[in-house]
Amino acid sequence: MKPLAYRMRPTKFEDVFGQDHLIGPDGVLNIMLKKHKILSFILYGPPGTGKTTIAQIFANESALDTYFFNASTDNKAKLKDIVDMTAYHDVLLIIDEIHRMKTDIQDYLLPFLENGHVTIIGLTTLNPYQSINLAIRSRCHLYEVKKLDDNSIASAIHKGLHELDVDIKIEPQALDAIIRVSNHEIRSALNVLESSSLLLEDNDILTSHIVYRVAGKTHFDLDKNQDNFYDLLSALQKSIRGLDVDASIHYLARLITLEDLQSIIRRLLVIAYEDIGLANPMMGVKVANACESVLKVGLPEARIILSVIVIDMALSPKSNSAYLAIDQALEDYQNSDTGVIAPQSSNREIAKNPDLYLYPHDHLNSINDQSYMPDKIKDKVYFKPKKESSYEKALATRLEQIDKIKHKKR
Repeated sequence: MKPLAYRMRPTKFEDVFGQDHLIGPDGVLNIMLKKHKILSFILYGPPGTGKTTIAQIFANESALDTYFFNASTDNKAKLKDIVDMTAYHDVLLIIDEIHRMKTDIQDYLLPFLENGHVTIIGLTTLNPYQSINLAIRSRCHLYEVKKLDDNSIASAIHKGLHELDVDIKIEPQALDAIIRVSNHEIRSALNVLESSSLLLEDNDILTSHIVYRVAGKTHFDLDKNQDNFYDLLSALQKSIRGLDVDASIHYLARLITLEDLQSIIRRLLVIAYEDIGLANPMMGVKVANACESVLKVGLPEARIILSVIVIDMALSPKSNSAYLAIDQALEDYQNSDTGVIAPQSSNREIAKNPDLYLYPHDHLNSINDQSYMPDKIKDKVYFKPKKESSYEKALATRLEQIDKIKHKKR
């Protein structure tokens, strides 16, 4: 017998849970079908939320000849066969894992996508704005398939009860347990329900104890290519930046459970310089030492080292002055005319006229009134120290001393 999740796969939009913004009466995909205006689009969202199901139902309703292409495993020859076979009529192509589509396949597909011979439905679990080539993305509409809420998962479970081989009831705690261990994926929830039912007979009650016995460890999203993983890293950074030590420890615990130490330490090193920066410049050294220790020790003991350094980072003074300074300088240089290198900063010009350059060490406190900025932006100020921390306050005092001698005003 086929698995419960397969048997329950919807064949019409009305049976799909939780995506009314796309397939409800006023949903954009429903309107496309009603108006017979089939446009290329990409569905993106977490696993188990119905992307493939929605694509298949849409394809059936469209009445177009439909072909399936997996960008991860299929090659250009297969795509060419499809296009050649359907040379005299338009087709719908469902592309799974579209973010993995190779460049040569994209190049071949683009003219047919452009002239309307091929309409595509792309499927991906990744953020298409980051993972899909602009040439493809700009020719498609992007629609998010949202993570399912508790009510949607619960509705699917209740419906699944009637499709089981045994007539059982489910206690509320068991329902909550399935929702938790399934990570809000309908497919996973139905798999847990079906496997739990194997331990029961007619008229039995499914309890949370049975669910956890069958499911084992909670089904966490372990694929670091999924948006959820980067959401966790971002949540950790936002919590540390926001001085919320308890939230920082909570998200650290989630990340430790995923056991990807390299990603954790990379993010902590970024936070040390992006968010703490000059407010506590020794934090970068402390984080680097902690991260080195984490890799030497490994899990489970590494969790203690990570906890110590994350607490320290969360409670540390914060400054983004260096981060803002370099980003503004990059923005100016890349998007505006900042002029040529100042003659007194250029080795070539100094070689022609050595008197252009005033050697700072020949002057009191190693300061003179010479500026090294390009003339076009000579009054530009990038570094604006924050004086909340003692170290950056000292930098600000030093900067004022330098500016006074250079006759500049900040």
